[in-house]
Amino acid sequence: MMPTTTPELNLEANSLSTPTGAAPQKTASQRPMFYEFKPEETVKAAHGTTLRCKTWEAEAALRMLENNLDPAVSLVYDELIVYGGAGRAARNWKEYQVIVKTLKELEADETMLVQSGKAVGVLKTWLHAPRVLIANSNIVPAWSTQEYFDELDRMGLMMYGQMTAGSWIYIATQGILQGTYETFAAMADQHFGGTLRGTITVTAGLGGMSGAQPLAVTMNDGVCLVIEPIDERVKQKMREGYVDEQARNLTHALEVCEQAKAAGKAWAVGLTGNAATVLPQLLALGFNAEIVTDQTSAHDLMDYIPEGDITEVLALRAANPEAFKKQALASIVKHVEAILEMQRHGTIAVDYGNNLRGQAEKGGLTVRDSTGQFLYPGFVPAYIRPLFCEGKGPFRWAALSGDPADILRIDRALLETFPDNKLLARWIEKAQAKVPFIGLPARVCWLGYGEREQFGLVINDLVARGEVSAPIVIGRDHLDCGSVASPNRETEGMKDGSDAVADWPLLNALANCASGADWVSLHNGGGVGIGNSTHSGMVIVATGTPEKAERLKRVLTTDPGMGIFRHADAGYELAQDVARERGAKIPGLK
Repeated sequence: MMPTTTPELNLEANSLSTPTGAAPQKTASQRPMFYEFKPEETVKAAHGTTLRCKTWEAEAALRMLENNLDPAVSLVYDELIVYGGAGRAARNWKEYQVIVKTLKELEADETMLVQSGKAVGVLKTWLHAPRVLIANSNIVPAWSTQEYFDELDRMGLMMYGQMTAGSWIYIATQGILQGTYETFAAMADQHFGGTLRGTITVTAGLGGMSGAQPLAVTMNDGVCLVIEPIDERVKQKMREGYVDEQARNLTHALEVCEQAKAAGKAWAVGLTGNAATVLPQLLALGFNAEIVTDQTSAHDLMDYIPEGDITEVLALRAANPEAFKKQALASIVKHVEAILEMQRHGTIAVDYGNNLRGQAEKGGLTVRDSTGQFLYPGFVPAYIRPLFCEGKGPFRWAALSGDPADILRIDRALLETFPDNKLLARWIEKAQAKVPFIGLPARVCWLGYGEREQFGLVINDLVARGEVSAPIVIGRDHLDCGSVASPNRETEGMKDGSDAVADWPLLNALANCASGADWVSLHNGGGVGIGNSTHSGMVIVATGTPEKAERLKRVLTTDPGMGIFRHADAGYELAQDVARERGAKIPGLK
């Protein structure tokens, strides 16, 4: 809630909080956070059917914003950081309060404009227009560097929105879990006869997104050793069920992993340590994993934790950012050198989209072959692109009621709607058994062109009949089939060489506005860092009305349709075949 009296703004009094909750004095290098505006009560999403806003669409945006910041969901609550290093939900606490107030006052035919976490205008539009339009971190291309962004950030003029942090559709680690599950399932199919049973995957990172990897491996029946420098994050992922056991040390970790592998047991082991240190140790011991990957936060050097005593390293980050970044880059080079050496020893190496290879290249390491291709591939070109060609991607929904029973009812409807999809049935079974609801209950599921529209109408009908107790928010990750240009991740190695063409996410955002989405976002840099990607997000709320059913049909056809258009245009025959079979209209396609 707003303070009872408006405080005098004194930027010199603002401060950044530390992990212990203490608030040191603001320095010239720190962004203004306006802590005097932080709500007295901890932010958590409202539940139930009582509206604080004038429409369910605005209420949904408010609840999803609150859900992003819920301490059970967010990475650093005091700084409004949701995940991905510094991905924020709002620019600062003052602007958060303004956004909340504006959403509560927003009329049914008005649209709020949000510029990098700050509400900057309200427009009179239409009942079927988006209630919120969001742009985060976008900079004119020649200026779109991490250094220039950091300066704007320090001045309080911009924030990093990551992907779903600044677009208010983050659903904690589950949000990326099925995509990670699908990736490891594809690896199992290609390399191990359809299962990861009897294999060990080595990876690193247990933040909000990277925590998905150990559970995705075990859901595919494999063993995972995951390395994380912050001990509390290992413990948190154990509490949440993403990690099964915390190792005492490296020797203990390898003993547990080898025993589980021999027994064909699915098991995830968390090891407190630094990947740049541990991977070379594994090589020295002659340990050969079947798979090696990584999902530490590496897109911004300030978010990658280098080797050394963790307390000293974090102190260096606060006291001398430039020295910290040099150490981070040196550790990244060691990290990637070790991955490449493991690959030479027969381990399957795959990049999981955090720009680790790109940073190592900046550090002077050779990461490409003579043709310019990366020495080990990204997960999209290696395993996921055929799904993108079918318009598939991480479709998700959240229960505004806060009642897990609503998600379980939708799970049942999902299996009834697609009874022949065995992989989907396996996912739902395992998700119900192993994936905790964190914040607002939610589910993620990879559905393709035609399927999303079909199931969106099923959800809307459940709301209309009262079989779920409140409207359902339907959205997706920005990592989707037609919503992102990211040459080091989603669009790496496109068939026609169009990796860096950013027209597609721009068209995606425009098309979703034209089709009637409830809020639409357009970001720079998510996943791989400022200047390295452009991507858009879409959300629509199933309210149970006939009018919303019509909009759901349009939006949930338009949005994955962009994936068909994008990949068909790039020359992928699978996407062209899907377009013909499912009636996606592409001028010039015979």
